[in-house]
Amino acid sequence: MGINILVVDDSSVMRAMIIKTLRMSGLDLGEIHEAANGAEGLDSLSRQWTDLVILDINMPVMNGEDMLKQMRESPETRDIPAIIISTEGSKTRIDKLVKLGASFVHKPFTPEIIRNTINQRLGIGGDHE
Repeated sequence: MGINILVVDDSSVMRAMIIKTLRMSGLDLGEIHEAANGAEGLDSLSRQWTDLVILDINMPVMNGEDMLKQMRESPETRDIPAIIISTEGSKTRIDKLVKLGASFVHKPFTPEIIRNTINQRLGIGGDHE
């Protein structure tokens, strides 16, 4: 059974790049859903089963940090693994996100980095080099 993923980024180009990278990663993918900000992301989580959330930090309406905080406060979404993909350089901010249970991947990234991070977050398989 494939992994259902929600990709949350205000840039449609970046969402498309992440989805293309996911498809190149060799992971067993299920449905991939998209949202343009944290508010849309939370709405999407309430409507369909999601195994993993990949999100950006800096977005209008609701940023990734606020979305992650709200996910962690809700019993329905608190245990969904999250991976932040961002150019964020602030160690303080990154540490805060990691404390909220997110993994962090810097842009730019490769299919291997994405695959290995997802495998680690979901506790599946080993690295397929």
